[in-house]
Amino acid sequence: MAPKPMHLAWFMNFTPDEWREPFGNGGTPWDGRFYIEMAQALERACFDYIMIEDKLMVPETYGGSRDFALKNAMMVPKADPAPLATAMGMATSRLGVVATMSTMAYPPFLLARLCSTIDSLTRGRFGWNIVTSAEDLAAQNFNLDVLPLRETRYEMADEYMDVVRKLFDSWDKDAVVLDRAKGVYADPTKVHTIDHAGKFFKVRGPLNTVPSPQGRPVFVQAGASPRGRDFAAIHADSIISVASGVSAMKAFRDDIRARAEKFGRNPDEIKVLFCITPTLGETEAEAYDKYNRMVSSDYFITDTLSSISAITEIDFSKFDVDKPLPEKLVTNGESGTLDKFQQWGSGKTLRELVVDGGGGLVSSVELIGTPDQVADKMGEVMSYVGGDGFLLTTPVLRVSRRYITEITDGLVPALQRRGLARTEYKHELLRDNLMEF
Repeated sequence: MAPKPMHLAWFMNFTPDEWREPFGNGGTPWDGRFYIEMAQALERACFDYIMIEDKLMVPETYGGSRDFALKNAMMVPKADPAPLATAMGMATSRLGVVATMSTMAYPPFLLARLCSTIDSLTRGRFGWNIVTSAEDLAAQNFNLDVLPLRETRYEMADEYMDVVRKLFDSWDKDAVVLDRAKGVYADPTKVHTIDHAGKFFKVRGPLNTVPSPQGRPVFVQAGASPRGRDFAAIHADSIISVASGVSAMKAFRDDIRARAEKFGRNPDEIKVLFCITPTLGETEAEAYDKYNRMVSSDYFITDTLSSISAITEIDFSKFDVDKPLPEKLVTNGESGTLDKFQQWGSGKTLRELVVDGGGGLVSSVELIGTPDQVADKMGEVMSYVGGDGFLLTTPVLRVSRRYITEITDGLVPALQRRGLARTEYKHELLRDNLMEF
């Protein structure tokens, strides 16, 4: 029986690259060319999509000030993902481009209009990574003192999704008739107000953009808590997840599929991608040497803890890195991320937790070795888990051309030789490529 191919995507930041390292790009990617070339490289490797993460604040949690974040370029500076997604999409022809946008920051009408516009500009290859934002510092940039409680944020997000779906459907697919003889561009009977008046939002509609090629963007989400998993199972086309090992990966995917069925969805319509950070070398020894150099570097521990502090709003600089955490930590921020990181009860030191996480909470399973060894391991993992694929990234989301090349010219061909990755795109639209297998 031929192996089933897996979906591949990439998780990145519109931030400086590996600016400290000899193979970095110098940390000045602001004209977008570095990331446009990255998207073109991923398209040559037939990735499903590239996703741009985002935060809406300058971190101040680690060390109690913004000093560390600014000195080390940790989660700041960070540019807006939507223009970059547009540029990457217009410089490629098949790769999906996904931008992170917060339901806290965008009024529903503005977000729906922006998504529709980018989907048209990219000829049907746009996706929206749905986040509610999890930082009080971000809330303070949008007329709030603190974020609503997590349950309230999800309640607001459920209504938000109802509104944007209505807006995407406010133009019938055949509303644009372009009847030159009668002088009619759009049929007024096929464009509708939505007249939404709910608990949190009041929106009249309709959108003032034409229907985009996909009708609506692909929805991407990263729900980890039980409430977040319900939200993802209801709305998402693709779910991204970090799990601790293959058993946890299988359990997560099985749980999402069961929840999808409970909500009346076909679980095969949801592609669950697990975050990984492969470390590659020409030999296994070289790969492990590279990995050990990374995790023992001067910056690795503090960069990672600064990143985790920003998204959980817990100052990890207060804890001894060579001792276990003194108590189980809780947050109104990204609770699923925190729970995966702290592994409460494991007895591991904080330093060991950072190394376990691969630097930035991105490793569902350890992948260190030659391209062939890593490809074999990825195939074994997906065979056990049942699908659907992987979301590749780098420690603390910094990337170099060297690493991109190792993946696109080393790992992906090894996967393709095994029938584990596509060798060509069969479709033009992102949603169709996700649904291909």
